[in-house]
Amino acid sequence: MKGIKITFWISTGLIGLFIIPGVFFLDTPFAKAVPTHLGLPSWFHWELGILKAIGALVILLPFAGNRIKEWAYFGLALDMLSAVFALAWVDGITGATFFPLVVFAILAVSYWSHHKLHQVF
Repeated sequence: MKGIKITFWISTGLIGLFIIPGVFFLDTPFAKAVPTHLGLPSWFHWELGILKAIGALVILLPFAGNRIKEWAYFGLALDMLSAVFALAWVDGITGATFFPLVVFAILAVSYWSHHKLHQVF
């Protein structure tokens, strides 16, 4: 049980480190250029960035309920997989295409360990 708890906190902490700092860079030229490059509306990066940070915070907070955590995991997983498909569709298969898959894999480990810890199934 202790190993699962360590796995949960390391993987969940990494998710937080990948996602939450992105909120502070939403106003940079690069962050504004990415949605345009992918053919998305210019406001989309604000909405997605803020919702991703909220989702990561919900996963990190130990007192958040299991149902809300399920939605947060789902939203973040959907975002990561959508990023892979969007990047592959627009730019082809490049190194940048695989970064969201790495985050998705870490998110899957966090999800699995969360369920093992709390016996949600």
